[in-house]
Amino acid sequence: MERKSQKTSKHNSSNDHQLDGSQLQRVARPKKTVRLKLDGNVARRASLKVGVTWDIELPGFGLRKRANGKVTWVLKYRYRGQQRMKTLGEARVVTAQIARTKARKLIAEAALVGLPTKPKQKYVPRFDEYVHEFWRDYAQHWKPTTQKACQGYITRELVPVFGKMQIDQIVRTDINRWRDALSKRTGVFNRTIPLMSVMIRYAEQLGYRRKATNPCRGISRYKRDLPKHYLSPIEYKRLGRVLAEFDLPNPDVVPAILMLLYTGARASEIEMLRWRYIQIPRLVLPDSKTGPKTIYLNGQAIDVLGALEQGKPDDFVFQAIRSDGPIKLSQYWYKIRKRAALPDVRLHDLRHSFASTAIADGIPLAIIGKLLGHALPESTARYAHLADDVICESAERVCSGLASQMGLSHDQL
Repeated sequence: MERKSQKTSKHNSSNDHQLDGSQLQRVARPKKTVRLKLDGNVARRASLKVGVTWDIELPGFGLRKRANGKVTWVLKYRYRGQQRMKTLGEARVVTAQIARTKARKLIAEAALVGLPTKPKQKYVPRFDEYVHEFWRDYAQHWKPTTQKACQGYITRELVPVFGKMQIDQIVRTDINRWRDALSKRTGVFNRTIPLMSVMIRYAEQLGYRRKATNPCRGISRYKRDLPKHYLSPIEYKRLGRVLAEFDLPNPDVVPAILMLLYTGARASEIEMLRWRYIQIPRLVLPDSKTGPKTIYLNGQAIDVLGALEQGKPDDFVFQAIRSDGPIKLSQYWYKIRKRAALPDVRLHDLRHSFASTAIADGIPLAIIGKLLGHALPESTARYAHLADDVICESAERVCSGLASQMGLSHDQL
């Protein structure tokens, strides 16, 4: 009986163990995932269960309800290989549409992480904006006279044409179109195109344009064959007579023009001459069109300066009549040339005439370049044709003399 009782007890114990295992299996079974089309109505349901309710359309998008009743929009997604849960906002504040848009954006951003991305494009200013940067950085190294001239070209000529264009969008076609528009103002184009080229080149240095994309490179300037008037001996004589007899309101006019005639200097160099620049037998100019310059004085020029009443070191040698500023010879030259019957002669032609006279006297071009203060030999080379004429004339005289000594004529050859 005891053995039977023990067997019965063991059998019952075995059944108890089986029952406990079944109960454990039911406890470990995972909960069923709830999926719905999530919207505002679902978020406001009182029957919404605690936990996360997932959306049936957008993977990872869900509504989380906490035990305290708070409902939030969430997104479960992978970022750099790791699982993340992002809260998108409370359901009572953020609408389903906004939360869904945020979720899609996060999913898209996470998908792009680690992929090659297009480099951010550098900001490129418009031409009228770039002008200010160029002027601040680059133009400050120019002489005041150059700054004044270039500022006028930029304001009057460049900004009206290119102002609204991005600096990297200006191409050769635009430059050619601008050139054609200035066909009746060729001098303006010829003076402005180098400035435009410098501005484009600096934009390349700043990274606003690709290197070697300057559309001004190779654009031809207009040919300007300005007539150069070389004064003849008779014209020099007429001019000298007028200067000796003409009564002008400013007594500095005649000495200033004589300095142009005797030195071949530019009108601006004589107009801006100060007493401290005079170091006989030369004028030492700290600044000129081509930079610092020395003008060599001959006896006639020294006599002109010696006859003047010397002022203070910083005073202008030739002053305006109503101020202490420099004289403006152009306003007197028109009357002088008219009286001397030289209607087409410009003040700058006096400089050309100085060079032609020197060539006629057999002075080499290299020396003439020094006298005129040319920075480049090419500047003096424009007078080479005059030198050729003088050489041919000299050769003619020499050969005529030789032929005469030999008693030969062209008819005998």
